[in-house]
Amino acid sequence: MTIKQFVIQKIYPLLIKFLRSEKSHLILQNNKNTTPLFSFYQLKAITISGTEFDYATLKSKKVLLVNTASDCGFTPQFTALQKLNEQFGSQLEVIGFPANDFKEQEKNDNEEIAAFCRKNYGVTFTMMQKSKVIKTSQQNPVFRWLTHASLNGWNDHQPNWNFCKYLINEQGVLTHYFGPSVEPMSKEILKAIKA
Repeated sequence: MTIKQFVIQKIYPLLIKFLRSEKSHLILQNNKNTTPLFSFYQLKAITISGTEFDYATLKSKKVLLVNTASDCGFTPQFTALQKLNEQFGSQLEVIGFPANDFKEQEKNDNEEIAAFCRKNYGVTFTMMQKSKVIKTSQQNPVFRWLTHASLNGWNDHQPNWNFCKYLINEQGVLTHYFGPSVEPMSKEILKAIKA
């Protein structure tokens, strides 16, 4: 663990306490259970190890998609994301999307990102290749689906920082958006996963 990471881990509890702004603690919900106009299960992506990942393999599971960064104040959330992955096992798939969209907080190399996540946080859940998650012409196709109501049926909210969380239900419907300061093991996320 680097000195920077050590400092981040020590200040993380304070960061969560003081950054619980409306913007960072925003929770959006698909109250009308609006179905997507384009199926989530038609999406594909490339994992951090370079293999193709077909989202159709996730039918009948909930999926929590998170934009991640290795050098962010919220990086310690990797621990709770791993715990969620272990606790819910076959019911939930946690997928991380490393991105460098906010203040250059992600490493340059996919192998370095994967090694960092394994070594420092014991991450075994699926990680995708580093990509853009905010709305640009290079936006990752999965995040394009998550952030355009014309595709997912209701949500246009893009990540406003690292560790934003999007929950998909067993039918491929986007049900929730959770802002970066909403802890992965929070009562709000646990309730949504168990619903």
